[in-house]
Formats: sequence, structure tokens, C-alpha cells
Amino acid sequence: MLSRVAESLYWMARYLERAENTARFINSTTQVLLDLPRGASFGWDTLLKVAGLDALYNQHYAAANEADIMRFLIMDERNPGSILASIHSARENTRTFREVLPMEIWERINGLYLYSRDNAARATHSRSQRYEVLNGIIERRQSVIGLLVGSMSHDLVYQFLKLGRSLERADMTTRIIDVNSAVNLPTDGTSDMAHMARERLWMSTLNALSAYQMYRQHVGVHVEGPRVAKYLLTDSHFPRTVTHCLSEIEDALSVLIDSHAPLQTARIAWRRLEAMRFDDVSPAVLHEHLDQIQADLANLHDAISRKYFYLYQPATMQEQSLAQ
Repeated sequence: MLSRVAESLYWMARYLERAENTARFINSTTQVLLDLPRGASFGWDTLLKVAGLDALYNQHYAAANEADIMRFLIMDERNPGSILASIHSARENTRTFREVLPMEIWERINGLYLYSRDNAARATHSRSQRYEVLNGIIERRQSVIGLLVGSMSHDLVYQFLKLGRSLERADMTTRIIDVNSAVNLPTDGTSDMAHMARERLWMSTLNALSAYQMYRQHVGVHVEGPRVAKYLLTDSHFPRTVTHCLSEIEDALSVLIDSHAPLQTARIAWRRLEAMRFDDVSPAVLHEHLDQIQADLANLHDAISRKYFYLYQPATMQEQSLAQ
């Protein structure tokens, strides 16, 4: 396979996953703000900081308010990680290699782009419209993935789609955990308000990843921060956990030739996850662990790029997670 085609497939999958994950991220944060009591504090600019976009945002906007941040994350094409920019990039990547994909895929991706383009502005008008539009984007993107999984041969082409999707998904899972663990909750840890705030915060984290029901089935009905973090990072069965994503990456690499270097890099992330301890972990310690895992994922992207892609240029950390 030509490495240029492999790279386009990889980035198409990353961009599509990024668009859905950003939509999930925004909806999750909005729900946290609606559910938390007045004693809890949470700034919209936290989304920018966790995503590594605060410097880029500050180049174009004077204040970090909800309206401008939503515009930046949803439809600002100056932000290569915005939902609209990501879907546009996925569409352009798909256009270059339509012959290796089922015919319906182009129609679905083009339809996703047209829906996003026509409704992005409406998503910035109110929280209710935002929720509706972002859910529409999530549903349309999932229909694309369903068609890919169900109608493509799981050959070399599919492995690069799998690599891009899994790497992007693992990265965003760590970011959603990170932003919600950073919320300042009421200081009286024994009060009913503090307990309710913590529970709602971590329920929102699970809901952002469609993981709430599976968590209840496999962990328990009590929603507690350390248990949620452990589940979303280390469970081997749920498809959005970091461990499951790393397993998917290893499976894909095992099909490709000369995959020793990327596999070794993936196993560094494995070992870091296995060494983590979650009992009474503080937000600061959890943040440090998540930063290290995100760096491992960026290194894995570099290893894949060096081995398989046509013209590899090392990217900054922000570029690795937010742009081609």
C-alpha cells in the first residue's frame, strides 16, 4: 500500500473520531455545569487548557466566555481541532482515496459535513440547540463507523482506520477524565452537597463516553471518582477505555509489517497503565498520570508516522492531538 494512502486513511479516522469526541466533550461539560451546585466552580476555559488550545484561542479572542469558546470549538476553522474543521478535513482526506472505500462511505461523510456546516451556527445560539446539533453530529458519525466496520474487508486498509480511530479515542478519554477531575467541589467533603456534586460529576464523565450503564453492570451502582477513572483507563472490554484502545492498536499493528518499533512504544503505555494505583488518588496525581499517558500516545503517533507514512515531520504535542 502506498504510504500516502495509509496516512490519509489514518487521518480520516482520527478526524472523524475527533469530531465526535469534541461533541461529546462539550455536551459532557455543559451537563456538569447544569448539575453541579453553586458551591462548585468550573470555568469554560478549562476545556481549552485540557485540550491544549488556550494559546491558539487567545490569539483570536479577547475573553474566555461560553459563547466564544463554543464558537471556537464547534465552528471556527482557524482551530484545526474544531468540529467543523475536523469533519471538513475528514471529507477532504476521503475524497483522495474514494476508490478503496465502499461507495456509500463518501455519501455518509459528505452528508455529515453538510449537516455540520448548515447547523454549526445554530449550535452556538443556546444550550438546548447545541445539545441537539451535537447529538446529530454524533449519530451521523456513528453511522459512518457502522458502515465502515460492517462493509469493509478487515485488510491493510482497515488497519490504518483502526489505528487512527483508536489512538484518537484513547487520547480524548484521558482528556474527558482530566477535565472533570479538575472541577473544584465544595470543600466540606462530608456534606450531602459535596457527595451529590462528586457523584454527578463522575456520572457526567461516564455519560460523555456512553459508559454509564456498562459501569453499573461491571463495577457497581456507586459512582466514585477513583473507580470511574480506573474503569475508563483499564477495563479491557469497554470500547472507549484506554486499555481497550491500546489492545485495538496492538491488534492492528500485528497485521502490518515492520511494526516492532510502534509495538514497543504501545507497550510503554501499557506498562504505565498497569503501574497506576487508584485508591484515594488525588486530582493532582491523577492529572500527572494522565499527562504521562497523553505523552505516551503522542509518542505512539510519532512511531506509527515514522514507520508507515510518506513524509514524516515531527509534530508538536498540540499538533499531534489537534491537527495533521
